[in-house]
Amino acid sequence: MTKFPVLFLGALICGAAAIAQPMVSKETTPNGWHLQDQATSGYYGISLDKAYDFLKEQKVKSTTITVAVIDGGIDTTQEDLKAILWTNPKEIPGNGIDDDKNGYIDDVHGWNFLGGKDGRNVKEDSYEAARVYYKLKPTWEGKDGAGLKGAQKAEYDMYIAAKDKVVGDFKQEEFDQLKMMLPMFKAGDSVLRKELGKEEYNGTDLRNFSPKAYEGKAVRQMMLGISQANNSYEITNTQLIGELEGEIRKGENVNTPPENYRAQIVKDKEEDINDRFYGNNDIMTGTPFHGTHCSGIIAAIRNNGKGIDGVADNVRIMMVRAVPDGDEHDKDIANAIRYAVDNGARIISMSFGKDFSPEKQWVDDAFRYAESKGVLLVHAAGNDNKNIDTTSNFPNVHYLNGKGSATNVITVGASGDPKNGGIVAKFSNFGKQDVDVFAPGVAIYSTIPGVSSYGNANGTSMACPVVAGVAALILEHYPKLTPQQLKLAIEKSTQAPSVKVNVPGTKDQVYMSELSRTGGIINAYEAVKYASTLKPGKKVDLPKSSFKKTKKA
Repeated sequence: MTKFPVLFLGALICGAAAIAQPMVSKETTPNGWHLQDQATSGYYGISLDKAYDFLKEQKVKSTTITVAVIDGGIDTTQEDLKAILWTNPKEIPGNGIDDDKNGYIDDVHGWNFLGGKDGRNVKEDSYEAARVYYKLKPTWEGKDGAGLKGAQKAEYDMYIAAKDKVVGDFKQEEFDQLKMMLPMFKAGDSVLRKELGKEEYNGTDLRNFSPKAYEGKAVRQMMLGISQANNSYEITNTQLIGELEGEIRKGENVNTPPENYRAQIVKDKEEDINDRFYGNNDIMTGTPFHGTHCSGIIAAIRNNGKGIDGVADNVRIMMVRAVPDGDEHDKDIANAIRYAVDNGARIISMSFGKDFSPEKQWVDDAFRYAESKGVLLVHAAGNDNKNIDTTSNFPNVHYLNGKGSATNVITVGASGDPKNGGIVAKFSNFGKQDVDVFAPGVAIYSTIPGVSSYGNANGTSMACPVVAGVAALILEHYPKLTPQQLKLAIEKSTQAPSVKVNVPGTKDQVYMSELSRTGGIINAYEAVKYASTLKPGKKVDLPKSSFKKTKKA
């Protein structure tokens, strides 16, 4: 799963004293900075108001567009979202009948591929590296792979990479410290929940709050340090506990196979891609923060005086739940894409990712299916500040059989602003070949779970729906454009900063052209202008990178 970058999680290991006096930047960006115009406001946003002004001047009519968000869930009661949820017109809510005969009972606002027919739902899950390692270990442990070719060579290489990820990264001392820290954090969390009178809280709740008990004071300091390091006070206690538990699960997998959380609940035939009709209709369960935030970025109701304005003003959000707290399964992603396509989505926003894809052919086939139906896929590049031209990152556009790449996919890195950490986000993945564009992904204000709740979050997970929103805005007004034309309009209109930027995770400075194919940040105004010049349906040649592909690590 492409998670929020918790850049200060190491402070939990170091202890509360290490973050008692965290560094705080005097500069900041306002809520909604990502929508502003750099020339007039000074912030490196996407010039959204200028885009709407242009469309108004052109007197172009708007058509409602369905955007699917494949994620961990959505709060369907959120005031800025509930009116713009996609509603299946052929389904009668709550009657327990598959009225539209699409194989999914009562899929009113979307579907949950991580649910069981008994109503239970998968929340946490294992990591793909561990799943791959233990699946292939009986076959390849102790073998050197000499002379292997074709599929066997590919499987052996995957095993070695998974083993290195599971065992090679393991540090016993850090693992022991995390295991010791988790009960201490939970003890302080219990104190804070009682004193605050709420089960879930965040840094904003703690800024002017003085716990009485020592345990609560220690956790407060930890959370405030993490919040300040991430430019987001909306990181919650449950998110941080989830991060800690996830890291501990990774450590336990060094010597113990991961628990099959999904199989215990979903009860499908996981090895059979044709077994598609599983899950339930509970799209609000489990982990709705991420999906709620992403959905608001795309389409939160505009100009209603509440919260934040989404990018696109005539969109219906279809939630397809397929991303747990852990790594997603290839089968669920493939079926989520097909579900979205079959139910009318024109754009699919995908803020998730992982290091291994053992059933990549299933996802490739889903990409091809979406392409054949004229659907654009927008994917987050990931938050590991790594070059994904030379390291594995899934899903990606390159087909497993080596026969070409998907042309209907935009891969998005995260940009920021000099006032919130830099023009390129320090956590963002990059790649001169495999990252197409950058978009704002730092301190992005959007909807969060709760009827009238809003907050900031960071990540390429936020940059991805910014691009999906711009694509939706274009398609609303030029609905006959192909996915390739949408991609062309967005890529051709990016704005390249005139100054050098930091390579994520380093102090090295380069021009943005070294970090992505287009070398720029998306601009809604320039994109709609470019789209207005395109002849609907005409085949286009997409910009190509001069980067020479090398073998991935």
